Amino acid sequence: MTLSPFFRALSDPDNFTLTLELVPGRSGRGTGHDRALAVARQAVADGRLTAVSITENAGGQVALSPEVLGVEICALGLEVIVHLSCKDKNRNQMESQLFAWDRLGISDLLVITGDYPKPGYRGLSKPVFDLDSVQALDLIGVMNRGGWPSGGEKARPNPLLQTTGFVKGVALSPFKHSEPELVMQYVKLRRKLAAGADYIITQIGYDARKFQEVLLFLERQGQGRVPVLGNVFIPSLKVAELMYRGEIPGCVIPEKLYTTMQQEARSPDRGKKARLMRAAALLAVLRGLGYAGAHIGGPGLTYDDIALVLDRAEELAADWRALLPELAFWPEDSCFLFRRDPETGLNLPEEEPLTEPGGEKWSYYLSHLAHEAAFVPRGPFYRPMKRLCLAWDDSRLSRALIHFEHLLKFLAFGCKNCGDCTLVELAYLCPQAACAKYILNGPCGGSRDGWCEVYPGRRRCIYVRAYQRLKSVGRQAEMKDDLVPPRDWSLNNTSSWVNYFRGLDHQGGPDQD
Repeated sequence: MTLSPFFRALSDPDNFTLTLELVPGRSGRGTGHDRALAVARQAVADGRLTAVSITENAGGQVALSPEVLGVEICALGLEVIVHLSCKDKNRNQMESQLFAWDRLGISDLLVITGDYPKPGYRGLSKPVFDLDSVQALDLIGVMNRGGWPSGGEKARPNPLLQTTGFVKGVALSPFKHSEPELVMQYVKLRRKLAAGADYIITQIGYDARKFQEVLLFLERQGQGRVPVLGNVFIPSLKVAELMYRGEIPGCVIPEKLYTTMQQEARSPDRGKKARLMRAAALLAVLRGLGYAGAHIGGPGLTYDDIALVLDRAEELAADWRALLPELAFWPEDSCFLFRRDPETGLNLPEEEPLTEPGGEKWSYYLSHLAHEAAFVPRGPFYRPMKRLCLAWDDSRLSRALIHFEHLLKFLAFGCKNCGDCTLVELAYLCPQAACAKYILNGPCGGSRDGWCEVYPGRRRCIYVRAYQRLKSVGRQAEMKDDLVPPRDWSLNNTSSWVNYFRGLDHQGGPDQD
């Protein structure tokens, strides 16, 4: 695969790559788009930015499709990273869109699951989430190899299908308070890397120790060469207030930082210069820590603001360690993966013991006991269960089996009768029933304090619960990096028991006896 100029720059250890995020508006000809193009022109003239990234329906809001601005900005001579979100498209539409982007010459992607949709035409649109970000990475990888994406695991190189050359970026949310949320973010990152992620962009944060944690984790996993862009977000006061209150999924302004910003806002410029200088300090620290680059963003920024931040960051770069006390905003009582270095305020390369207790032990234990007994070939009831299900399915009462199974599993797990059961992969929790985004390969980044992004204070994140269940029985370290494939909709409203025993589901069936 021919590497894009952006990825070549990002992979150069002697280069600190700078990118800027642009957010299209809800129109095709708005003045906001004109301002975005003006910023892009100034960036080309300045020469320090390597690329701009363009969001796709950011925050769940309807907006101009990103490739439209992308083509115009590419024509100006600036590289473009287009966000590929899973929330509004099924897998076929996603594949179609990728072919279109490939033809337009757009090759750099940021692959994300996406925020839950906000109300649009005549109410709330249907959230799709046919694939999650890990599955989307797998789809793109197959397309890059020239396989036929609709073939699933049986995809093979096809001379009739032109290969694509996409560079696949992914997001990581290391700014999580609790152990289950933080650990599961890194579990999902491992799956993203196994699925072929080429680079990483972090979520918004203002803590040097947390940013260093990402690099230490990658080194511990043998993935230290994967380029990482640190997120340098410059919020307005209004946006900072929304983040502090938890109204922007996945983006957190801690109490200490919020108090600081409130004090800064008493100045004549309402604290704008202080926010710009904090961004410059963070840029310098990221470079000092060994990040491959930084991803700059924020509402209402002019290019003069950006240039000021870049200029000041260059002045601060040589003495970046002196800036560390200014970027220590994450609460110390939160979960960290590594021990704190008392001298620098960063991390030591020693793992921090994870001590948060588990939960829902008996729910997990009873479900696991039933599974092992009836659905594992060595189990005592496996053969009778298999014979009974297949015989029942071959009889006139096959529909009764579907209804019986659905009723039983609905009472126990809230089953949606998908016919392709993933309970065993998620600690006997059903993602079709308990996850607003139906995610099969790890949490989205939108949870806060363990609560689901869509139902804060009402529904716990399914992956927080899964981690707590596994930890309650000492099995949290057994979470694998293997891809859980997307739901096969041809099995909808059929018996998952029969599909399992016939080898029709995502597991491909157990060993035949």
